[in-house]
Amino acid sequence: MRDPVTGELPVDPYVPDNRHAGATPFSGPGMAAAFGGQDGIRRIASRTVELSEADPRIAAIFASHDMVRLKRTLFEQFCYILNAGCDYSGRDMATSHKDLGIRMRDMNALVENLQAAMREEKIPFAVQNRFLGKLAPMSGDVIAR
Repeated sequence: MRDPVTGELPVDPYVPDNRHAGATPFSGPGMAAAFGGQDGIRRIASRTVELSEADPRIAAIFASHDMVRLKRTLFEQFCYILNAGCDYSGRDMATSHKDLGIRMRDMNALVENLQAAMREEKIPFAVQNRFLGKLAPMSGDVIAR
């Protein structure tokens, strides 16, 4: 049953920790500002999930998951890493992607959707690349095969 306030499905208890975000945050306010602050980051995270849900290459991965929670935790993760004043409350990358069977091509499709979302928000290409550079090392905790 969904939480009446958040709309999220319940999950087993765990201890939230910013280290679970998978990367250290950028220093200073520059990256957060380039992404339009929390509002821009929220739009990019939400749009990335929407594009991925509609993407026939990876939609099945998202079909049985709580998209409300995913949008929130992806926003928190991006916001934390971009140093926009958020804490990450999600699980660590290995735990949250365990048993999903994610392949390199699935990860590539997700990254393409993130890039599309960033382009829609007019994030400069060099800034996109800096952000993707922070995210890329997480793939080892996400890709299963």
